[in-house]
Amino acid sequence: MKILMLVQRVNIEEKLKNATDSNYQIGIVIGSFIPFVVLLALAYWMYTSAKKRDKDL
Repeated sequence: MKILMLVQRVNIEEKLKNATDSNYQIGIVIGSFIPFVVLLALAYWMYTSAKKRDKDL
């Protein structure tokens, strides 16, 4: 399990430094924020569904 986490570790600063152009930099930034946005959307969906369930009871 630890080996997998070491392989997945990505140094974003190094990628930005070695970027070929600004479009690649924008793609790296957007790609690094996508997991957080997905988790935020999932948390919001869970919150609203729990709130509706409490209201129905």
